[in-house]
Amino acid sequence: MSRRKARKPVTGAWRYYLVIGVMCSMLALLVGRVLSLQVLDTERGRAFLQSQGAQRAVRTAEIPAYRGVITDRRGEPLAVSTPVISIWANPRILKDSQRLDELAQALGMKYTDLRDRLRRYDGKQFMYLQRHREPSEARDILGLRIRGVYGEREYRRFYPAGEVAAQLVGFTNVDDEGIAGLELAYDDWLKGVPGKKRYVKDLHGEVVRDIGVVQPPRPGRDLVLSIDLRLQYLQHRELRRAVTAAGAASGSIVTLDSRTGEVLAMVNYPVYNPNSRKGVKASNMRNRAMTDVYEPGSTMKSLTLVAALESGRYTTDTLIDTSPGRIRVGRKVYPDPRDYGEITVSRVIEKSSQVGVTKIALDLGHEPIWEVFSRFGIGQPPGTGFPGESAGMLPNRPRWHATEKVSLAFGYGITATPLQVARAYSVFANGGMQQPLSLLALEDDIPAGERVVSPDVARQVLQVLHAVTGEHGTARKARIPGYRVGGKTGTVHKVGPQGYIDDQYVALFAGIAPVEDPRLVTVVVINEPQGESYGGGSAAAPVFSRVTAGALRLLNLAPSIVPAADDAADMAAAPAVRGGGAA
Repeated sequence: MSRRKARKPVTGAWRYYLVIGVMCSMLALLVGRVLSLQVLDTERGRAFLQSQGAQRAVRTAEIPAYRGVITDRRGEPLAVSTPVISIWANPRILKDSQRLDELAQALGMKYTDLRDRLRRYDGKQFMYLQRHREPSEARDILGLRIRGVYGEREYRRFYPAGEVAAQLVGFTNVDDEGIAGLELAYDDWLKGVPGKKRYVKDLHGEVVRDIGVVQPPRPGRDLVLSIDLRLQYLQHRELRRAVTAAGAASGSIVTLDSRTGEVLAMVNYPVYNPNSRKGVKASNMRNRAMTDVYEPGSTMKSLTLVAALESGRYTTDTLIDTSPGRIRVGRKVYPDPRDYGEITVSRVIEKSSQVGVTKIALDLGHEPIWEVFSRFGIGQPPGTGFPGESAGMLPNRPRWHATEKVSLAFGYGITATPLQVARAYSVFANGGMQQPLSLLALEDDIPAGERVVSPDVARQVLQVLHAVTGEHGTARKARIPGYRVGGKTGTVHKVGPQGYIDDQYVALFAGIAPVEDPRLVTVVVINEPQGESYGGGSAAAPVFSRVTAGALRLLNLAPSIVPAADDAADMAAAPAVRGGGAA
C-alpha cells in the first residue's frame, strides 16, 4: 500500500499581509499625525499648537518710554526723566518663601508689614513691593535672587530747578502722568508711546528668554518754555526775602516781554519741592500768579486815565480841584492823605488822589471805564492754557449803585490775577498793542497783536506812569539807578465775611522798564504784609526795583541815564504809603 505524501501546513498569506498592512497603516497614520501637528496648517495643526503654547508660555511686556524734557528758553532743564526700577512680586510664589525676613530688610520694611501685604494680595499674581528705586539699590535687592521677586524698568520725573519753578512746571504722579501745571497742560505732548517686547516664561513665571522687541518705544517730545531761569531764580530770591521781611502770607511776581507776550518769569511764595512732596500743603502748590484773584485797586487808575483821555474832555494837563481833600458819594466818603488843591490829571495819578479819580469817574460815568477795563482783558481768561487759570471778575450789572460806579474807577469791586494786571500794563509798554500771552518760547514765530488804544494815548499814559516814580509820586522806591521806569502802586483792603477788613491789605505794584524803549512789564503782589510798611509803594515797589534792575542787566539792556549820587538815599528815605486804596 502506497503511502500518502504529507502536506506542509499553510500559515495563511493573507494574515501575513494583513499584519504588514496594519503596521504600514499605523506608521502612515503616525507620520500623518506628525505632519499635521508639526508641518501642515490644519485646523488643529502646527499653527494651533504654536498659538496654544504661546498662550501658556509667551508673554508681551511693555517697554516704558520717557517723557520729553522741559527746558527754559535758554535750554536749561526744568524737568527730566531718570531711569528707575520698581520692585514687584508674585504673591503666589513669594508667600511661601523662607526668605521674607531677608527681603523685608533689603526693602527697608518691617517683616510684619511685608507679610500682611502678601496676605492682602493672596491669590493674585502681581503686587508692587516698592516703586521707583534707584537702579543701584534695586540691583542689590534683585541680587538676592529670591523666587517671586522681579524688577521692572520705569522712569521718574526729576526737577533740577526744584522749588524755583515748581508751581509753573507742575509735576507728575507715580505713573509718570502729568497732574499739575504745564506737566498736565501738555501731557499728551510730553508723554511717550510705550514699546512692546515678547518673552518666554516657565511654569513658575520665571523669564526664560527674550524673543525680541515687537515695537520700539517712542519718547515724548520736548517742551521749551518762555521763562528765563536766571530771572526765575532772581525773582524767587527777592520775593522770598520780601514776603519774609513783611511777615506776609504770600506773594507773586510776573514779568512779561511786552513785545512778544512771553512770560519771562513767574514766581510765587510759599513754595514746595516737587522732588519731595511728602507732607506738602496743597496751598503751596498753587500758581497764585494765575489762579488767585485780588482787587487790583489803584493799579487800575491808569486804565481810568485811558477812559478820560479817550473821552476828549481831559488831557494830562487838565486841572481838577481836589479841595478840601475828601469827597462824598452817597454814604461813602473818599479821602486823600491831604488836601492837594487844584492839580493836573497827571498829578492825580501821581498822587493816587481818590478825590481826583472820583471826580473824573462821576463826570465820565461808569460805562466808558467799564469798556476800557474789558478791552484791556479784565474779567477775561488770559488764554495761556494753564490748568486752573482764573478769568477774574468784571461785573456787568443792569443797575449800579453810585458808590459802585466810583469804586470801579480805582479798582474796587473787580478782581484780577497778577498775570491779568501785567497783561493790561503791557498795552502801555507796547504802544497800545496787546500781544497774546504765551508760556512757551516763541522764537521768531510771534503772533500779531491786537490794538487796544491809540499809540498817542499809550504814550501819554506811559509818561504819567513814569511821573509816578518821580519826586512827587507814590512809587519813588520803584526807581532804578540808570534807568527810567514807570508804574503804579496799589494798596487794597482784603475782603472778609463781613466786608473789608481794616487791618489786612494787599500791596501791589505794576511797572514798566525802560520807559524810553519799553521791554519788561512786572507786577508784584504782596498778600497781607504786616507792620507799618504795608502799602504798594513800600512793600511791593522796592521788590519791583530789585528784580527789574537784575532783569535789565541779564538782558543786556544798557542804562539810559547817569544815576544821581543820592538816588539810593532818596529811595531809602521815601515814606511808606498808607491808606486803603489810596496808592
